[in-house]
Amino acid sequence: MLLHTLLLAVVGLWALPAVADSTDARCEIYPKGEDRAERTLPCTFSQRQGNVTISREDGVVHELAPSGEAVGNFRDQAGRPVYRQSGLGDQGLIFRFPDESLYVYWDRGMATDAADNPTRPFSTADYDATTLLRCRALTAEAFGQCPADILRMDEGQASIVVQSPAGEQFTINFMTGYVNATNRSAEASLDGDTWTVVIDGQEVYEVPLAAIEGG
Repeated sequence: MLLHTLLLAVVGLWALPAVADSTDARCEIYPKGEDRAERTLPCTFSQRQGNVTISREDGVVHELAPSGEAVGNFRDQAGRPVYRQSGLGDQGLIFRFPDESLYVYWDRGMATDAADNPTRPFSTADYDATTLLRCRALTAEAFGQCPADILRMDEGQASIVVQSPAGEQFTINFMTGYVNATNRSAEASLDGDTWTVVIDGQEVYEVPLAAIEGG
């Protein structure tokens, strides 16, 4: 209950008076213009009277003070403009700095198990399999890897939960006769033994038939 109350305060109630809240978190750092995280590391997020402090394990501390009347506008300790966005839903917050973007996730555990579990945050505890899918922004030339969980069904069907390069999770459904995605548009084509799925006209994912059907 305490954690639930804290998250509500962090996500929505930025005008709370004189109440200090702090929580362990996970920080992903994206250099400006890049769609892949440069680093992932534990951090601590705290707020007091609208001021935000993000303390990273690498020793970097961001002190953010509200700027102007618009909600989500800040200045850091060097006077640079910083913008807060809510594109991660209830998973965390995004802070846009002039030279990088900082994604703050409330699940800190995912920052410490990358070596032991390359498909983090997914596991086979609730799904049939995990995998790494080739993925990229539509405008990018090189593919990266996106973790995914696979729930297989009869007749070669499957639902695959994907974590995008931006850290958002969504599901691609490979059903008999159609392919769709939850809360997103999906355009899919099958070439040989690999599906290519374009999400919202912005992201490309390659899904082998073997991942869908199993072996």
